[in-house]
Amino acid sequence: MNIAIIRLTFPVALVLVLTTTGLWASPAGEEEPAAAAEKEMVLDPSTGEMVTAPRYGGTLTFVKTGTSASADIVVPGGWAEALIDPVLEKLGMADWAAPRNKFDFVFLFPPDHTSGALAESWSQPDPTTVVVNVRQGVHWHDKPPMNGRELTAQDIEYNYHRLLGLGSGFTERTIMPWELLAGANIASVTATDESTVVFKLEKLTLTILPAVLNSFMGWMYPPEVIEEHGDAGDWQNLVGTGPMMLTDRVEGSSVTWVKNPDYWGHDEKYPQNRLPYIDELRALIMIEPATRMAALRTGRVDYERQLRTLEQIEGLQRTNPELVIWPYIRRSDNGVGMNVQVKPFDDIRVRKAMQMALNLEEINNAHYKGYADIIPQGQLSRTSNAVIQFEDWPEEVRKVFTYDPEGAKELLAEAGYPDGFKTTMIHLERYDVNYIQLLASYWKEIGVEVEIDVHSPPSHAAKRSARDFVMTNAEAAGKGQPLGWSARYLTTTGHNSSNVDDPWYNAKFEEAKNASTVEDLNSIVKELQLYGVEQFWTIFGPVAPQFAVIQPWVIGYNGEHRLGDGRYNAVFTRVWIDQDLKQEMGF
Repeated sequence: MNIAIIRLTFPVALVLVLTTTGLWASPAGEEEPAAAAEKEMVLDPSTGEMVTAPRYGGTLTFVKTGTSASADIVVPGGWAEALIDPVLEKLGMADWAAPRNKFDFVFLFPPDHTSGALAESWSQPDPTTVVVNVRQGVHWHDKPPMNGRELTAQDIEYNYHRLLGLGSGFTERTIMPWELLAGANIASVTATDESTVVFKLEKLTLTILPAVLNSFMGWMYPPEVIEEHGDAGDWQNLVGTGPMMLTDRVEGSSVTWVKNPDYWGHDEKYPQNRLPYIDELRALIMIEPATRMAALRTGRVDYERQLRTLEQIEGLQRTNPELVIWPYIRRSDNGVGMNVQVKPFDDIRVRKAMQMALNLEEINNAHYKGYADIIPQGQLSRTSNAVIQFEDWPEEVRKVFTYDPEGAKELLAEAGYPDGFKTTMIHLERYDVNYIQLLASYWKEIGVEVEIDVHSPPSHAAKRSARDFVMTNAEAAGKGQPLGWSARYLTTTGHNSSNVDDPWYNAKFEEAKNASTVEDLNSIVKELQLYGVEQFWTIFGPVAPQFAVIQPWVIGYNGEHRLGDGRYNAVFTRVWIDQDLKQEMGF
């Protein structure tokens, strides 16, 4: 029974490539099973389509490739958001009711699609003041030491004091230097009464609203837990205000959340319905793609969002045509960072040679069947208004992206490596190692031998944070806040995958932070982006889509990736399970 409905979110050119393969042919004209046709249907206002009416109950199981050992977001190198979402909440989130043809929830949400979470509303009475009205009737989970007490403005104040070192016993920042909130120029955060928090700025900051409402680190932790234990690292102590409660974590195996029966929130599409719909949310830790695919085939998992190759998707379509597949373009995960503080990559000629050795068009055709975007880009996506397009880059920069192995060998010889060299690359295991091996084969042609050292997420994050690498995976061509992506080359950031320490870049970034108009901000970011490209700190790799795969009995999902920065799991609290269909399909 094939009832898959596929949504293609690619640009037109990519849709043509995909549809001509016959890979995702829609089952148009196929009759619905009688049992499905008799079900109560409702209109999904965000898509204009009829879907099976929401229902409560069941367990939704999804796949993770790893989780943090700590539930505290201030711990560097961890992925605490994988544990704390949807236990904790932020002041704002993406508006789940937003039309999907306006915003697809793959990237960070724009201001016109922002909804209040713990913030009922907000205002900016003058350029250096933001007033947040805290939502009333929100209670912490009924678990010690919070015991269901009501959320107050003082809780919000405490958390921002902790992040920014502005009071409540905190004198130093715990926020990561690259994070958007770190550049917000916040002078004070004050709870003026039980339901109002006032943010005062040192100067006008263009990014203040997304920083306050959707900071990556802006989760609201329970003050009593931090005061009692010193931090919120132990997941067993975690208490939140969100729709789920974290009840179990088995290292390397699984994470389990259960429904918060007293959750304050309602479905933004169907306001009469209290969230969440599911009773339980489970994450199964599966590193190998083959294991994840087998779990999808057998119905063991309901959702997987990190499949990265067409071979994987083609295999699933052959064996399980009922699966619903959503391709999405997030960024390039195919870049390679070179530690510019160590030999041989302290020499720009070597870095240029590594790029010139790659035949991007051939890689695209061989590995991605022609559907990847190979137009060179910097840290920020070429879809941004804050970048200079490739065709406008200096000629001497553009020519480095032309496949020229002989020219690469000449550069290596000039740099003192006529016979090439040997080096190592730490590789994050959830990324496509076959792609990296393909790159290594090109580099071998110019005499560079790269040993690929595969690491688990915690190990890889630790090495990146400690700058203990020569080469490593690097993300690029990102969509979202221009400052956030430009911060990836700052000396102090843990996301600095090339170990850059450039005084000009650091100073110019400070200028961008202090820009007074969007035009000035974009102008400075353009300088930063082109400068980073001209230094060849990162080897550019194609921008290729990833794939989310979901079982047909999960209703209400339309390819959404997250509800805000780091808010991936919250999506699951707004979908429901058609138990009848699941049983009908033999699962």
